[in-house]
Amino acid sequence: MPAEFIPVSPFDLVIFGGTGDLAARKLLPALYHRDRDGQLSEDSRIIGVSRRDYSDGEYVQWVADVLAEHLDEPIPDDEVWQRFTGRLGYQSVDVANDTGWSDLADKLGVEPDGRVRVFYLATAAQLYGSIARTLADQGLATESARIVLEKPVGFDEQSARAINDAVGAVFDESRIFRIDHYLGKEAVQNLLALRFGNSMFEPVWNRNHIDHVQITVAEDIGVEERLDFYEQTGALRDMVQNHLLQLLCLVAMEPPASMHYDDIRNEKMKVLRALRPITTENCADVTVRGRYAAGMIDGEPVDAYGADTEADRELEAETFVAIKAELDSWRWRDTPFYLRTGKRMAQKSSKIVFQFKPVPHSIFGDHSLAPNTLTLTLQPEEGVNLKLMTKDPGPGGFHMTSVPLNLSFSDEFDVRYPDSYERLLMEVLRGNPALFMGREEVESAWQWIDQIGAAWRDSRQHTQSYLAGSWGPPDGFLLIDRDGRRWQDE
Repeated sequence: MPAEFIPVSPFDLVIFGGTGDLAARKLLPALYHRDRDGQLSEDSRIIGVSRRDYSDGEYVQWVADVLAEHLDEPIPDDEVWQRFTGRLGYQSVDVANDTGWSDLADKLGVEPDGRVRVFYLATAAQLYGSIARTLADQGLATESARIVLEKPVGFDEQSARAINDAVGAVFDESRIFRIDHYLGKEAVQNLLALRFGNSMFEPVWNRNHIDHVQITVAEDIGVEERLDFYEQTGALRDMVQNHLLQLLCLVAMEPPASMHYDDIRNEKMKVLRALRPITTENCADVTVRGRYAAGMIDGEPVDAYGADTEADRELEAETFVAIKAELDSWRWRDTPFYLRTGKRMAQKSSKIVFQFKPVPHSIFGDHSLAPNTLTLTLQPEEGVNLKLMTKDPGPGGFHMTSVPLNLSFSDEFDVRYPDSYERLLMEVLRGNPALFMGREEVESAWQWIDQIGAAWRDSRQHTQSYLAGSWGPPDGFLLIDRDGRRWQDE
């Protein structure tokens, strides 16, 4: 029996890119689950928009096909399914050629009082500004309408500012929701609960007690059909600018005055401003670039990055990045944050590891004492692990060992909790921007990332090869080994 949820206000959710990969894999399954759990009000509508020439009925069949592929459970032909498909509609709009807009306006009609209108842009970022302007021209961007922007917003600081200017000319900042789906993960939410809901952690959450922090977002998949996209972005722009920097902000920020989005965003901005610049002079010492070669994943051979491209094409993008980031702040001065992300890694794993400083003096003679570590696992299994030193049981002398205290969300909470997109979609419909990135955050993050990209170009820092199925290139290990530390891998 699903948990009880309070239904959101009636809404019209218009998904631009409604037949795309994101809609198929994430958005529509998320909306189906929320409808199944009774969280969508009775007369709410979901309208897909793309260039395909579908009728409403053909779109419903397409949705049925993709949900059958992407849901973990079979779709029952019951009241829930009939209710969900009854919400679905479709309108063909060619955004690039500016056709179909009047038909979309007719389909939506006049926005009734109390009804929320949301436009979700699951499209290329360069279309965000033109879509927002046309929504305004068609009279669809009403004073209560909201707009959702998928990451990445732009490909550098200049393009991000241009997009923010164009969308901001139509929608107030409080009605712009810039999505980073990591912020909707249960474990990321529990990072805030862990820090600010327990008196034992905040007093030691600083440079005096924490030796260093590791943030890893590893994927075992390759770039698949996204080679052209990755050649334009690389892992630095695709992953570090949003996912890893957002996690860094939540880890390192000062306690906000409240959970209000302005208070949280203000504290995250202080972290971004405190990031020490990475320049041509120091980039080789604090950053590593990598690109996966052929290797083995789960016992199966996989090709190298770009193996099926033209032989004379020069590949430039990195699929792995490691960075030693430092903050010039009272709380974190001289405490490094090691960031790492890559494709075709040994396993899919996202986690944050806090390694505490060793005890100042051991009374246990020659017995080795491992430092305490606190690990927040974001995927594949969300949970919290705290490693403590304790005595081995038994009469055979006094021997110390490191043991974990585990909290597995799946074991502890015998319910299915919403995934990140389910949570974020509901927060958009509630009008709560706390889990979304503000304009200043996006532009400040790009500013720091652009410095690294420029330093790589100016210094001609090479991209080091690593075997698919490994934990990255050799220099990725040297980055942390030089400081007398090591990555906390499985």
